Amino acid sequence: MSSVTIAHSPTAARASLAPLYALAIAAWLAVTWTVGLRQGALFAVGIGFGAVLAHYAFGFTTGWRAWIRDRDPTGVLAQFVAIGAAMVVTIPLLAGHDELAGAAGPLSVSLLIGAFVFGAVMQIADGCGSGTLYKAGLGNLFSLVVLPGFVIGSFFGSLHLDWWLALGRLPSVSLHDHWGAAGAVLAQAAVLGVLAALFWKFRRATGTRWRGRAVYVGALLLAFFALLNLLIAGQPWGIVYGLGLWGAKVATWLGADLSANAFWGREAQQAQIHASLLTDATSITNLGLLLGAFIAAERIGKACPPVTATPRQWVAAVVAGLLLGYSSRLAFGCNVGAYFSGIASGSLHGWVWFALAFAGSLVGVRLRAWLGLKA
Repeated sequence: MSSVTIAHSPTAARASLAPLYALAIAAWLAVTWTVGLRQGALFAVGIGFGAVLAHYAFGFTTGWRAWIRDRDPTGVLAQFVAIGAAMVVTIPLLAGHDELAGAAGPLSVSLLIGAFVFGAVMQIADGCGSGTLYKAGLGNLFSLVVLPGFVIGSFFGSLHLDWWLALGRLPSVSLHDHWGAAGAVLAQAAVLGVLAALFWKFRRATGTRWRGRAVYVGALLLAFFALLNLLIAGQPWGIVYGLGLWGAKVATWLGADLSANAFWGREAQQAQIHASLLTDATSITNLGLLLGAFIAAERIGKACPPVTATPRQWVAAVVAGLLLGYSSRLAFGCNVGAYFSGIASGSLHGWVWFALAFAGSLVGVRLRAWLGLKA
């Protein structure tokens, strides 16, 4: 089968980073001037997320794939470091401040199905929510094809969420409500420690994707920005809701009436649909993430990487994007909103999401190989 290669020079636009820095400052000033200091601060946090993800090539999807294919635990261990570092501050904050909201989701049939499907298709897309955004931000054409499907799928998933929830659900469970902040932190730290020990024990290699300590520095920086996000926005770092909102806005502009929908018909969601996109906490960090990733990629010479794919692989990218968006909405988040922020918030659904999504990735890695996508 013939392939199509689209290449870009990674050094073409590196003569000076000053224009990009000026753009970032101008964008931050514009956001702050039009919608306030809080949103401006969240935009800056989003830039931080994107810069860290791109600079350290921190990947949830790749970390799991490196373990499944090569038994290299480095990426997974870095994720545990990020979650653990965020958790030790997030849970006490949530337990002591009612004005802060955690990332909690019900234990539902939709969670089980959505997480498994998401885990499988994110391997085909080569990115979860944050991975797709930051790779799209640095100019990876494959992720730029995945992203619109993610937006559309997330929107349609939200339209159908009420039907999926009717299949069966239990209430959300916040561990700090049952065990207290200290008990929840200690219990989750113990589980993370046991899992880390098992991943390390059964390793076959290290350094297949990341070498040295840099990825762990990236993990700590992600935890730092996640805590800033919680304190400024009053809610944990998320990705999926913002993408679904983009889809809802487009649908409304095209004439759709969402006022009767169970998800978008609520007063808060209707207000967000008709307000500026910059006023939504998740959307503004998503936008900042895109810009931060591009700036970091330009700085290290990895912007607009060459992309080679067959027609079948481009079709797979579109389908994967749709399924990523749809399944993540059913599962109440992606690797960020459900896995990272869910566990860091002490929510049981975060652990369920992790188990089902990892199982899905076992299938997804095989599908990726079948499609002939690079390891």
